[in-house]
Amino acid sequence: MRKFIDTIQNIWKIEDLRNRLLTTLLFVLIYRFGSFVVLPGINPDALGALHNQTASGLMALLDMFAGGAFSNASVFALGIMPYISASIIVQLLTIAVPYFQKMQKEGESGRQKMNQITRYLTVAILLFQGPSYLVNLSVQMAQAGQSLAIGFNWFTISSTILLCAGSMFVMWLGERITDRGVGNGISFIILIGIIARLPQAVIQEFSLRLNENGGGGLIVFFVEIIVLLFVFAFAIMLVQGTRRIPVQYAKRIVGNRQYGGVRQFIPLKVNAANVMPIIFAQALMFIPIAVVGFSAEGGNAFTRAFMDNDGFWYNFVFALLIILFTYFYTAVIINPQQMAENLKLNNGFIPGVKPGKKTAEYIDTIMSRITLPGSILLAIIAILPAFARLFGVSQGFAQFFGGTSLLIMVGVILDTLQQIESHLLMRHYDGFFEGGMRIKGRSSQLAAY
Repeated sequence: MRKFIDTIQNIWKIEDLRNRLLTTLLFVLIYRFGSFVVLPGINPDALGALHNQTASGLMALLDMFAGGAFSNASVFALGIMPYISASIIVQLLTIAVPYFQKMQKEGESGRQKMNQITRYLTVAILLFQGPSYLVNLSVQMAQAGQSLAIGFNWFTISSTILLCAGSMFVMWLGERITDRGVGNGISFIILIGIIARLPQAVIQEFSLRLNENGGGGLIVFFVEIIVLLFVFAFAIMLVQGTRRIPVQYAKRIVGNRQYGGVRQFIPLKVNAANVMPIIFAQALMFIPIAVVGFSAEGGNAFTRAFMDNDGFWYNFVFALLIILFTYFYTAVIINPQQMAENLKLNNGFIPGVKPGKKTAEYIDTIMSRITLPGSILLAIIAILPAFARLFGVSQGFAQFFGGTSLLIMVGVILDTLQQIESHLLMRHYDGFFEGGMRIKGRSSQLAAY
């Protein structure tokens, strides 16, 4: 406890870090306030059916990603997911389309062009999802005796514009958090929406177990908490998991002095992609909802099967997408050729492997081998809520037994804590732990060789 208090005091002493934390808090409060700003012309008292629709199933997960704004018919109702979907499309285009490949190699200017294209694509997606959301909203409000004039009229046009502007503003808030706050802003926005649901989910599960007959409900609840903590700890190990490849430096010249036999390591993570495959896969799994107008009753049997997040086909495809995206994202952020060149420039080598091309192939082989179990474990944790539901855990609480919620929480929290710790270490303060132990998050960079 004393160590924790000292760390908080040290954080407050650093003016830049203090300002970044306060800025992050301000943007978060703006985001949470906006999630309760209802679209003009909507009666908040008539949203009971919409709240029931988002209380379970895939709609509950979508509402969680939107921070509750979806069920509130807020101007932020469509949330950040359209931007993530656009980002996925653009990143896939960098593999298949030469124009985007060339743009990716142009450095900062190319990155700015790709960001601009991503924003335009986000607007296009929002213009499609906005009317779909309004159609579903009219269906849900009709159950409360309220009617909305849906069609090509001023209400639909103005509400679609507001929904688009709300999502773009949320995206802007995320970018400002990244630039002026702490952590990755887009991921932080998603984290806030998840955390906002946690207290209500715990209270509902506790009430459910307390009202069970037989008097064993509380014991079951405590067992669930223990299992939840165990899964949480396992998720942390998966996010931080690193396999170290030893690198023997034949020589290392520092000034006029020469040192031989210095043994160092190349840190290759079992899950280098962190939680990004989860976010990407989940964004794709939301597509059927948008196609049928956010209505679980719409579409054919095939479409409805992919809306049941407790069903076999949903979880099977979800797990498969996570494995594929793990390989894809690892290939994007890990460049074996560049690592091999860095080793060669620093007179380093991997014992038994020739420098250059052979070293790059060796690193690529190792990455492929350790990425497979990492991606499978990531997929297993992602579908754990479906198994929790089989044991009678409530829908809201089951989402925290792994799944998208838990993994995003772990990844983003570790990433944010790592950035805070970096600020502390730069000012010669101790980190969060004693004995030189450091937090490893998503933004951890491979060491320079």
